Amino acid sequence: MTLRRQGILFVISAPSGAGKTTLCNGLQHGPEFVYSISCTTRAKRPGEVDGEDYHFLSDEDFQQRLVRGEFIEHAQVHGRRYGTLRETLTGNLERGVDVLVDVDIQGAAAIRACKDSGILEALVDVFLMPPNLELLRHRLQKRATETPEQIELRLTNARAEMEHWREYRYAIVSGSVQEDLHHFNAIIDAERLRSRRFLLA
Repeated sequence: MTLRRQGILFVISAPSGAGKTTLCNGLQHGPEFVYSISCTTRAKRPGEVDGEDYHFLSDEDFQQRLVRGEFIEHAQVHGRRYGTLRETLTGNLERGVDVLVDVDIQGAAAIRACKDSGILEALVDVFLMPPNLELLRHRLQKRATETPEQIELRLTNARAEMEHWREYRYAIVSGSVQEDLHHFNAIIDAERLRSRRFLLA
């Protein structure tokens, strides 16, 4: 008798500037899961690499992929389009490989609403939230990638996004990078030990 574990789909959402990218970068240092690279129509930021940070697509290419049904979820955020490729999720989960997906609240809601029972059984969603909006403002200003007007827009959106934290199975109030990693790794460990995730092979 051999036990084989099913793959887990870890979905993480957070307001812009809450530390989600830093957390995901820290988690990627381990070999135990695949990071699903999202597609986007926004421009690359300094230091970003196509195929590593995002798949940077034109509006036309994004629309063609959408028509072909390649996205399991897609959304428009801050005037740009984002989407998660279906094949990356289903292929890995079926092989017992865990997948980490970084999406906004619209994307997470779309994944929860999908009709694929395998995706829904694998889903573990986590919301990373700042302790307060003033700290979030400080982080956005320190990042220095947006204009003051863009920062205010992101803060307005963050207020609305933070109202959805109860829709997620887990919520982490962001602290230091090390604290966020510790809390997320605790979630990973607990979910990997759930008996219902094991199959007899």
